[in-house]
Amino acid sequence: MRGRHAGDQVAAHGHVPARHLRPQQALGGRLRPHPEVGRRLQVLGHRAGLHRAHEALIDGGPAIAVPEGIGVVDTMIGLPSVERRDWQASMSAVLRDEASKAFEHPAGYMFKETPTVAREPDSIDRLLMEMDRFGVERGLVPVTLTDELHVRALAEHPDRLVGSVEVDPNRGSEALRELERAVRDHGVVAAQFFPAGKNPPVPINGKRAYPLYAKCVELDIPVFVQGGVPGPRVPMDSQYPGLVDEVCYDFPELRFVFRHGCEPWVDLTVKLLLKWPNLYYSTTAFAPRYYPEEIVRYANTRGADKVLYGGYYPWGLELERIFAELDGVGFKDEVWPKFLR
Repeated sequence: MRGRHAGDQVAAHGHVPARHLRPQQALGGRLRPHPEVGRRLQVLGHRAGLHRAHEALIDGGPAIAVPEGIGVVDTMIGLPSVERRDWQASMSAVLRDEASKAFEHPAGYMFKETPTVAREPDSIDRLLMEMDRFGVERGLVPVTLTDELHVRALAEHPDRLVGSVEVDPNRGSEALRELERAVRDHGVVAAQFFPAGKNPPVPINGKRAYPLYAKCVELDIPVFVQGGVPGPRVPMDSQYPGLVDEVCYDFPELRFVFRHGCEPWVDLTVKLLLKWPNLYYSTTAFAPRYYPEEIVRYANTRGADKVLYGGYYPWGLELERIFAELDGVGFKDEVWPKFLR
């Protein structure tokens, strides 16, 4: 956090059941703005500077600046794990090159600088303070329910932090029972899985993933899935975005959210977003200056309800960088509230 937290943590205002906090339509309906969000931003100046006009051009005109007073919903923000390299426990079996095994981030070669966020007793408060600095009203947090800090964060701050859990389809019914308990006992609102990161990999349309999709429909929760060439040095075939076409056909009720870019098949992804009403795209793991042009164009034309804001803090991107770059994205005025909410 670099020691730059100022002011007291903003107090929680009332209790909203975590089960009902579903960012954007992908999570079952838009979140209503917190009544204090606009006032808090004006008083504390957390979004100061985010409404400056930039010179970037989009579709032949000037970029539209980020409007003030929008309580942001971040579809990927988190707490530090016990150890910086905890990811290795789940991925070491699928990584073959020695350089990757030495990274602090599984795709360490892709990030010049990553946030330095140590695990501390006040990690929850520090996350909330960082969210308040940048007007992030609520966050979808990947959680491990054997981690006391994660469980406590969901229990103590259900109006700010809601959980998603990683599911390994290779574990079959045991993993699905754990997902059910997470939703029932901890208010978890989403499942997630990393196709290329499993051992063995599980293709997006693989038969081992289908019980997970069926369970998500039953529980009325979305599933967030990485698409495109994976950052870690593992084979990419399981994450080809075109595989979701079959999934959407077989599970028309499933809310499926792509994460992590879908590159280099973004044009195909946009066509699939147009085709399937319950398919969404989250901007996770991309600094705003690198948002794919096809996604920005799609949001500005027909896809404002299908493109969701997602950061990547504390794994790869600082919130400070994300919000400093948002002005240059070039979304139209009417797109920003839908994108950020």
